[in-house]
Amino acid sequence: MHLITTLATGLFRALLLLLALLATVWTALALWYRIPGDGLLRGVAVFLWVVFILGLILFARRHPLAAAGIFLVGLLAVGLWWQTIRPRLDRDWAPDVARTVTGTIGNGDAGGGHVVTLRNVRNFRWTSDRDAEPLWETRSYDLDTITGTDLVLSYWGMDAIAHTLVSFSFADGQRVTFSVEIRREKTEEFSSIAGFFKSYELAFIAADESDILYLRTNMRGEDAYLYPLALPRQAAAALFLTYVNAANERAETPQFYDTLTSNCTTVIFDLARLVSPGIPMDWRILLSGYLPSYLLEQDATVWKLPEKALRAKAAISAKARANPTNGPDYSTIIRAEPAP
Repeated sequence: MHLITTLATGLFRALLLLLALLATVWTALALWYRIPGDGLLRGVAVFLWVVFILGLILFARRHPLAAAGIFLVGLLAVGLWWQTIRPRLDRDWAPDVARTVTGTIGNGDAGGGHVVTLRNVRNFRWTSDRDAEPLWETRSYDLDTITGTDLVLSYWGMDAIAHTLVSFSFADGQRVTFSVEIRREKTEEFSSIAGFFKSYELAFIAADESDILYLRTNMRGEDAYLYPLALPRQAAAALFLTYVNAANERAETPQFYDTLTSNCTTVIFDLARLVSPGIPMDWRILLSGYLPSYLLEQDATVWKLPEKALRAKAAISAKARANPTNGPDYSTIIRAEPAP
């Protein structure tokens, strides 16, 4: 019995030490990414925190309970400071996320269609991965004429992570792509680590495919894949409206991006669950690069192929680069069947 008690006590202390270590590292990173100012000021803040922790470790040798109390008070102060960091709508945004999409929903003309008018649809003409001729448009879409819904995955570095976009096609030839992105300021660069620490707001972007997909396939050199979804028109229309309602809400009430829990894929999954609550949660929602196998298991794609063949058929980057245009033909080019 004494041995069991000793082991349990040791495990409990080890757990406490692990939690304290994680809290210490998290706080150091939070200070680095969220203290206003240049690198020197942020470095000083992290240095002072480390000195504080080292001092507590020395103090704990003689006064462990008092040291633990001081540590908890320090964490409480950090937590109170953390709660003061709120998302905003009025920062000096990068040009491509300077506006976010909003929409209004109304009835169509004599045909009785349900028409959605989107404002701030992005239709940039990119000349490099950073430079573009800006153009924001107002467009209308009849949801009763949706002809297809495509999931696009764009990879930029690792197999496990991909940016996720959803594109809708209409009978009149229009297409619009929704993307949930970080809303960078002009001076910011994306960092997945910074994304854990309230560094970016979420932005709902609606764009022409010759803007938002061309940027990835041709300007950034990413590997992009387009998967037609087996989504009935009524469900596709519901998903479109869910995007619009979420975008309208975020345009009024900002929200922070989070690398793990509130990113381009998890937001889409949350929206899809509003349309179809039975969609199961899966680890591939977090590691979005592996979504193709998840789509196959859910029988969610139009193409009924093995995973390797499905990925090959879905690849669009090579086709986009072989015919480098960001005009109206871009959508046709990326959907063209390869020559036999």
